[in-house]
Amino acid sequence: MVRVQVPATTANMGPGFDCLGMALKLYNTVEMVRTGAGLSIEVHGEGAFDIARDESNVVYRAALRLFKQVNCDPGGLRIRLINNIPVARGLGSSASAIVGGLIAANILAGSRLSHRELLSLAAAVEGHPDNVAPAMLGGIIISTLVEGEVRYLKIDPPPGLKVAVAIPDFPLSTRSAREVLPQQVSMADAVFNLGRVALLVAALQQGRLEFLSTAMEDRLHQPYRSTLVPGMKKVLAAARLAGARGVCLSGAGPTLIAFADSNLELIARVMKDTFLESGIKARALVLEPSPVGARALEVKR
Repeated sequence: MVRVQVPATTANMGPGFDCLGMALKLYNTVEMVRTGAGLSIEVHGEGAFDIARDESNVVYRAALRLFKQVNCDPGGLRIRLINNIPVARGLGSSASAIVGGLIAANILAGSRLSHRELLSLAAAVEGHPDNVAPAMLGGIIISTLVEGEVRYLKIDPPPGLKVAVAIPDFPLSTRSAREVLPQQVSMADAVFNLGRVALLVAALQQGRLEFLSTAMEDRLHQPYRSTLVPGMKKVLAAARLAGARGVCLSGAGPTLIAFADSNLELIARVMKDTFLESGIKARALVLEPSPVGARALEVKR
């Protein structure tokens, strides 16, 4: 039996579309056991009533991809999922499932793939590395795909940095959030984002949180996705007034996230209350960055 813990992630961080992400201290756990035959899946916690328990399950599909790549017949599998990451809310639930399934299967298959090979396989399954990279590696990850391989650098989160997240009571699929994006953007918007993402990376490296307000601005995806999240602009503005250093959509949404080093509980409460003013119920959490990515908590041969 293998038990793997995988952190939640927030991708994009404003201007870093599909290339920036940070791991958060909110975890899903994947337990996987090889059996003689068949497939058994249990789901506890978030998504317990919605997540598939058949061969379409994301954890199972990721594990099967690994077994096929290393030419290993697992026989049957028993999978138990203990989920704390909200599903389809922009906090990396699918990335957590993919990474957890791949790492657990790799251990059961004799650890035939390296960490780097696992990361590239995870990105291939997910389609982009911005969530799977921090889920696997922890911290803040800058990543890009080069001929199928993930090239990345890791930044340790600045001391004192925490986040407040407001999680609306409705799902939003990544596919739906991508469908509203334009196929082309203007040169002005591209230059706007290039400057912001460069400033954001430097600010995070140097712990210059006072730059986050400007550095986390975006023109490539958030203006279009804001139509899918009622009250988004008001919630982000309210978070800034409450003391947030920087604010943005978390991943594809609908969760909104505020970065701060003080007043986190106040910021979280204000975000939740402002959502309610637009008729949207939301949960609010205060989370810390996770410097550590996915890891095996238990391995029994």
